[in-house]
Amino acid sequence: MYENITLFQTSGAMAKHASLRQTITTTNIANADTPGFRAQRIDSFDAEFGADVQRMTRAGHQTATPTGGRVFEAEIGSSPNGNSVSLETEMVEAVESQRQHQRALTIYKHGLDVLRTSLGRG
Repeated sequence: MYENITLFQTSGAMAKHASLRQTITTTNIANADTPGFRAQRIDSFDAEFGADVQRMTRAGHQTATPTGGRVFEAEIGSSPNGNSVSLETEMVEAVESQRQHQRALTIYKHGLDVLRTSLGRG
């Protein structure tokens, strides 16, 4: 039942996006000393899912669907060995993806609270 509610679909997509973002960050960190490795990034959740979702007024208005994210090489200068990973940037990315995941879980939890309250069980 709850999987048909757009709020839960959006928060689930946000959590999946945060997970993919964290995976890319850990791959970048793991290859920080690999010669020639190019750091990767993923499109932001807003760019991937579409800003129209936040302005949606009816369920029929939603047309955007998450695609899993477009991974691309980051536009960062490289070191003499050709590696473009910046550990400082990756630490910031890790914190941002953790915040995004926490935000998705908070939205999901509040949606469940509203649903329980409307059913008289909250």
